[in-house]
Amino acid sequence: MKIYQVGGAVRDALLGLPVHDRDWLVVGATPEEMVAQGFTPVGRDFPVFLHPQTHEEYALARTERKSGHGYQGFTVYTSPDVTLEEDLARRDLTINAIAAPADWTGAEAVFDPYHGVADLHAKVLRHVTGAFAEDPLRILRVARFAARLTDFTVAPETMALMQAMVQAGEAAHLVPERVWQEISRGLMEARPERMFAVLRECGALAVLLPELDRLWGVPQRADYHPEVDTGLHVMLVLEQAAQQQAPLPVRWACLLHDLGKGTTPADVLPRHIGHEQRGARLVRQVGQRGRVPNDCTELAELVACEHGNIHRSLDLSPAALLRLLQRCDALRKPERFAQALWACECDARGRWGCENAAYPQRAHLQQALDAVLGVATGPIAAAAVAAGKKGAAIGQAVDAVRTRALEALLNKQPL
Repeated sequence: MKIYQVGGAVRDALLGLPVHDRDWLVVGATPEEMVAQGFTPVGRDFPVFLHPQTHEEYALARTERKSGHGYQGFTVYTSPDVTLEEDLARRDLTINAIAAPADWTGAEAVFDPYHGVADLHAKVLRHVTGAFAEDPLRILRVARFAARLTDFTVAPETMALMQAMVQAGEAAHLVPERVWQEISRGLMEARPERMFAVLRECGALAVLLPELDRLWGVPQRADYHPEVDTGLHVMLVLEQAAQQQAPLPVRWACLLHDLGKGTTPADVLPRHIGHEQRGARLVRQVGQRGRVPNDCTELAELVACEHGNIHRSLDLSPAALLRLLQRCDALRKPERFAQALWACECDARGRWGCENAAYPQRAHLQQALDAVLGVATGPIAAAAVAAGKKGAAIGQAVDAVRTRALEALLNKQPL
């Protein structure tokens, strides 16, 4: 039995990056031998064991053979006679197919049969063998690595292979949960827009997120969007979200906020009348199809529907401001509203020449919400009931006081 460090831990150590998790590979052992040494079996599809002290995962060396479509369409073979090189051959990229001794400190030589170290130095994302084509999830992984390793490029032969996989229909067999897992991780990388550039180039974006893919080539009014192209604008917005270290729901909302522009009739371009409502419906469809968490879908739907009104909020009257807050459900969900404002700021700055522009709407609407939340509604409702009011009339009485609070705010801080 021999134990090796493999995969991301070795790659990141060689790159001088922090190592958070270690992948362990065991060569020359049987499941029975692992159990006899105190390891706990946990793998369902192939033998994986938890270390008795550290509880880290140790996987037996294995090979895989394509037996169907998609991520799970594999027959796994594991045996003590599977070599280290054979196990590394099934991995996605050469930079992830490097092994090191269990007690490796970084100074000792690594086992690198597929020249991953050279690709690390050359900053290239290259597939290990033709077996890469057997797993369409690897397309998403390459795109995610492009977002993480921001100065790496995809090898031409790897891009050609990914394009062939898409054309063969492999991307259509990916399960939504795995797609979301990779996209959500890629969105949180340093340069998430690079992930979508790779997916577009290989054709996978048109399969996985056609609503987003169709935005490229859709023109916008140059007086609002000097970058003109809608797809380019969305990537600039996402770039802003990453630079501001926004959380995942905000980044997802930034990515989908303009989906409705992809359905604008050609005869009215470059105007996009009503795209907000159309976009909100598309966001909901994407969320349902992709098994996207509710918090991400709900925020993205809100931003798609209301971002135009939020941008125009400096010109709204007190009554209109209150209606906007109520449509956004800001009084019940102030944290979500704060995230919506964050996404809208990224939208405003995601335009050429506006990267560092002020966005007073964010503070203005937050102050407006604070003013409304500061109104004690209980006594107002009680007084309305005492005056014989019922139902909607009670709500109107509360809204009247909230509107006066907003009037006082605007008079104190004239725009």
